[in-house]
Amino acid sequence: MTVILDVLGLTLMAFGVGFLLIAALAVWRLPDALSRLHALTKADSAGLTLIALGAVCLKGRLDALLALGLCVVLVALSGATLGHLIARSHLPEDDIE
Repeated sequence: MTVILDVLGLTLMAFGVGFLLIAALAVWRLPDALSRLHALTKADSAGLTLIALGAVCLKGRLDALLALGLCVVLVALSGATLGHLIARSHLPEDDIE
């Protein structure tokens, strides 16, 4: 069973790293700040979630799920909040209510 969890954990982590690499490439290649922001916030949350799930599989203990799950939730909330604030700062003053 540990071999299956190890393979699953490494696969999940590889996909998570792939998401983060795509996000880095998007930040580098996309034309404007809002497009970059959209790509970064989505891929960041997905990549971190996959890496955390992979780490839980490699650790093999459920107490790691609580700690890593809390990290994922906090990063997702802060990423969404910061993304909203940055996007809002790019709006003209007339559009902000």
